[in-house]
Amino acid sequence: MTIFIVEDDQAIFESLKEQLGQWSFHVTGPTDFHDVMTAFLNEKPHLVIMDIQLPAYDGFHWCREIRAISKVPIIFLSSRDHPMDMVMAMNMGADDYIQKPFHTDVLLAKLQALLRRTYAYGEETPDVLEWNGSVIDMKRGVIRRGGNEVELTKNEFFILVVLVQSTNEIVLRDELIRKLWDDERFVNDNTLTVNITRLRQKLVVFGLEEAIVTKKGLGYMAVTL
Repeated sequence: MTIFIVEDDQAIFESLKEQLGQWSFHVTGPTDFHDVMTAFLNEKPHLVIMDIQLPAYDGFHWCREIRAISKVPIIFLSSRDHPMDMVMAMNMGADDYIQKPFHTDVLLAKLQALLRRTYAYGEETPDVLEWNGSVIDMKRGVIRRGGNEVELTKNEFFILVVLVQSTNEIVLRDELIRKLWDDERFVNDNTLTVNITRLRQKLVVFGLEEAIVTKKGLGYMAVTL
């Protein structure tokens, strides 16, 4: 499992990485504290450990940003001991709060308990997909990047998700139609073409209209630009 540590104290980060690595956890973190979300989306971690005092934006900001798109467990790890910090952390969606200095065994026990509770019944469906710098929100049926957000119809959204989940691989037309039909959406060959056209038109705002490629006689492919 991947643990994403947002901690600008390199000594603490390396110590946690070494100790958690002994329990077979893959530990990673952002290199640019001005853009934590890009690293978070790329790594797709199973749990986040977050400091409060960080360069540029504090941990509360990044907790709020992560919680807006994901239910991944978040543990705050901070030297700040004011009760209001703990209250704010919990109100913003954190799952636990541990004060520095801390005992590694305590952190490990809390981390493992959170992971068991969250993933005991297998992997959950991801809340978001990252594609060409954009975020596909699985809960709301929208795609966004920067300040732009585009709402898709059910068919358009379903098609986009199927294609992106097989990025750089051809998805046959018949397979797309069958998946739409199985999902109780009425679609035939003609309707599929219309939906692909409308989807491309909506992707223009992100400059991604050419990221859905037609493979003549076969089907379609979402590509990485």
